[in-house]
Amino acid sequence: MRSIIRDVGFAMTIMLTCASSLLARESTSNWPDTVLSRTQALAELQTLNAQLLSHPSATLTLEQWCSAHHLSPEAKVVAHRVHGDDKPLPDGARSLLGIGPDEPVRYRRVALSCGNVVLSDADNWYVPARLTADMNHQLDTSDVPFGKVVKSLHFRRETLSADLLWSPLPEGWDSGKALPPSSNQPLAIPDHVLQHRAVLYTGDNQPFSLVVESYTRHVLVSP
Repeated sequence: MRSIIRDVGFAMTIMLTCASSLLARESTSNWPDTVLSRTQALAELQTLNAQLLSHPSATLTLEQWCSAHHLSPEAKVVAHRVHGDDKPLPDGARSLLGIGPDEPVRYRRVALSCGNVVLSDADNWYVPARLTADMNHQLDTSDVPFGKVVKSLHFRRETLSADLLWSPLPEGWDSGKALPPSSNQPLAIPDHVLQHRAVLYTGDNQPFSLVVESYTRHVLVSP
């Protein structure tokens, strides 16, 4: 009997986990195209944007967001490495990082996920000489998020830009501009809704990483 109960309990846990992941994946398709839901979506984007701007680690901020909005049974953000052609270092990046033309720079792209939900696609160019050997080994061989790997550097973050890639309401909506009419269709939300560019500095104020983080539509939780 105990074995049967244990098996049933295990099956229920699996079912609940799958259901929760499914609900999270489908959350952005449940936004109705109304003025109220558009306003709610904009409020969520602005709230997340403010939280990201006020914390040095995007990974920890996303974990808090995941927990507060119940996006997954376990509020843990995991970095899934995306392998392929390295993106070239953006113009002006060497000046931002304070390095010469011959200083080696490594590139790492990850998809940051909470459960089965991808919340952010992150491009990262970093200076390996400014990290420890253990940090470089972890970045080369594991899926651990960058912010967790370099946590011991007590780094700070200087945001270069924070852009809404999509706004549910038109520019000037708060100054009397006409709002879009409601429809009987779901609200059309693009794949990416918010993007941050930032430089990370060590506790000794030395730049060591340039990151571009593109946040997906799945950061929005259905009203």
